Amino acid sequence: MARPIAATAMVLALAAPAAAQEEHHDHPAPERLGAVHFATSCVPAVGAAFNRAVALLHSFAYTAADKGFAEVAAHDPVCAMAHWGRGMSHYHQLWDPPAGDELAAGAAEIGKAAAMPAVTPRERALIAALGLYYADAAHTAPVTRALRYSNAMAGVARQNPGDDEVSVFYALSLVATASPADRTHERQKRAAEILEPIWKRQPGHPGAPHYLIHAYDSAELAERGLPAARAYAQIAPSAPHALHMPSHIFTRLGLWDDSIASNLAARAAARAQGDVGEELHAMDYLTYAYLQRGRTADAAQVVASLQRMGALAADGFKIGYAGNAMPARLAVESRDWAAAARLQPLPGSAPQVAAIVWWARALGRLRTATPGPADTDMAQLQACRDALRASGDTYWVAQVDALLKSFKGWRAAAAGDSRLAVSDLTAAADEEDALEKLPVTPGPIVPAREQLGELFLQLNRPKDALGAFNAALALAPGRRGALQGATEATRQLATSH
Repeated sequence: MARPIAATAMVLALAAPAAAQEEHHDHPAPERLGAVHFATSCVPAVGAAFNRAVALLHSFAYTAADKGFAEVAAHDPVCAMAHWGRGMSHYHQLWDPPAGDELAAGAAEIGKAAAMPAVTPRERALIAALGLYYADAAHTAPVTRALRYSNAMAGVARQNPGDDEVSVFYALSLVATASPADRTHERQKRAAEILEPIWKRQPGHPGAPHYLIHAYDSAELAERGLPAARAYAQIAPSAPHALHMPSHIFTRLGLWDDSIASNLAARAAARAQGDVGEELHAMDYLTYAYLQRGRTADAAQVVASLQRMGALAADGFKIGYAGNAMPARLAVESRDWAAAARLQPLPGSAPQVAAIVWWARALGRLRTATPGPADTDMAQLQACRDALRASGDTYWVAQVDALLKSFKGWRAAAAGDSRLAVSDLTAAADEEDALEKLPVTPGPIVPAREQLGELFLQLNRPKDALGAFNAALALAPGRRGALQGATEATRQLATSH
């Protein structure tokens, strides 16, 4: 029978803190990761360390979690769940799927767990479920394997009613496998139904509020996420991701000052812990929030600090997205078209990330004081879309296609073809609005619907402009460009009567 272990993740039995904490008079501040109670059949002596590693896992501190589980395995060589934990640490469910060495490492760990004897039925079920994700990875798409894992976790949850840890991991799998095209948010709502009662029972649990924020990260559900957003950073302030996560809800609701405060704290903590990916993630959200607040100089300082960080591993989506998106946001939202035209994708950037830069460059060349040809940039943008299409990545094909259509719309407007311009930008907005953003992004550089409103203003169609801006604000409340556009459209309508 599994031996229940009830210990807060603040108690360190075997492992040192994941990273150096802020010191005062040479005494490190207590590590605060939240309270986790994960029953295992491992020796009781590793219990607190196992709980700590799970708490790190719940705050997406994957490298630190992997190290924590490895130390558990070193102290209890027959603890199969330590290898399960290492396999989970390599499976970043809401980020880019594991590949290469990381995929191989995760598969090896879950293989070790499966080969170990003397585990409980619950543990065997958890190990088997994760094994389904890693199985046949060379021939099966990550989305298919993620669904296999989620379906298996549904069975584990049914077999273990009342087991909050199993239920929390199952809820995360529901959020991770929700279709971006499902505007009913069916899987996110199911996850929230699981997580809300758990959070009431365990108010110090880090996973429940974290995954609630992700479940509610949509225009429809964001208001429901405010309690979790207000609480999570207080539960696990030692995890940079926990300090950042509230800004997902703040961004959805246009609470820019709250988002700025959240990401300043997350950025500082990530830098102190040497977590470049988390630091850049916070910096991207910070840049976005500064721009919406009209604090362009502050946004420019963030981008300047990015450029001082030197070479970045842009092949990883989290780093690559933020590193490319931040300069594009600053240039396009501040209408510095000359700067936009000079942008270059970071070396090694994935096509869906490089596409943002090629779009911004093309727009900059088109709209600068001395317009120039953007054929090369548009060709690069088309090449990004074609590469994604060849890989079968339908989500990013649609997103890049929306960028391409929006540029074509502006190009038609510059050529005096207003009918084609409206048609292209409307198509871009429809395509973009049909899909939810991914968790790693605060949103498009400028939503296509907002761009359509701007076009209507240029065409002296304030009624249509107001409709487009209001529709944009319904999906992204508080965006500065849409608010200013709606004000100008309203003014024009008033003066025309």
